[in-house]
Amino acid sequence: MFNNLVPFQTRRGREIDTLFDRMMQDSFFTPSMQTGIKVDIREKDDSYLLEAEIPGVNKEQIKVDYDNQYLTISVEQQEEVSEEKDHYICRERRLGKSSRTFHAKDIDPDGIDAAYEDGILKVTLPKTKEAKRKTSISIK
Repeated sequence: MFNNLVPFQTRRGREIDTLFDRMMQDSFFTPSMQTGIKVDIREKDDSYLLEAEIPGVNKEQIKVDYDNQYLTISVEQQEEVSEEKDHYICRERRLGKSSRTFHAKDIDPDGIDAAYEDGILKVTLPKTKEAKRKTSISIK
């Protein structure tokens, strides 16, 4: 039944496949575009509580949508720093977009609540038997 399970130490010949897989999953080639959105999801009797770490952004940069049983959290950052010193002007810009999508069926979209405080986005997803299709959620 479990004959395909092999201890890690004895998997010879898979090192290159594993390295390639890790490079693709870990955004090895584009480290500046890593999402950095870490999420904890807790189930309660009547709802789910999703807590996402999104430090260093304003709530206006965060968008939460529920569409056809999928909850999407997206963040768009734009930052420009201008510094003038000794007749030298330095302007640096940083642009970044990140998003996470979660399948969340049997959710009442009209009851979804989102609040952002101290770098933590808390989204409460009330359970229901009937699933509606689409709605946008305002962040408090």
